[in-house]
Amino acid sequence: MILFLSDVAGSEVLLILVFVLMFFGSKSIPGLAKTMGRTMRQIKDASQELQDEIKKSGVDIKKDLNINRMIEETVDEIERPLQDQVREMDASMRFQAPTPFHIPESPLPDPVVPATLQEDNPTDVTPEEAPKVTPKTNEEKASNKPS
Repeated sequence: MILFLSDVAGSEVLLILVFVLMFFGSKSIPGLAKTMGRTMRQIKDASQELQDEIKKSGVDIKKDLNINRMIEETVDEIERPLQDQVREMDASMRFQAPTPFHIPESPLPDPVVPATLQEDNPTDVTPEEAPKVTPKTNEEKASNKPS
């Protein structure tokens, strides 16, 4: 359907046809309609051609730019060094148990005991040197008892 007829009422179309008939006459209306039809067809074709070119150029621009690929490459360029840094930080933060330090065992020196303590120490006395103790009888115990 003609583009402008959707906004024009039937009475308005009738009024336009009456004016055309009065100004151009009945003999020139078929030629005028033919010319208007060709002109409208050319305008419609040109409009369609323009729309097709715009769509093609839009597709070409999208192919040339490929925005998604560029964004992904940029993100990768940014993420790669950051991920490397994170890995390095993780590696440095991991707790590594220290290797046990092995101290070679050496015999401890004998403790130095002063000579005065050595004489009084009963553990140093051999059984042959120990004084002999005789048990006391009940009478001796009673005589030692204080009265």
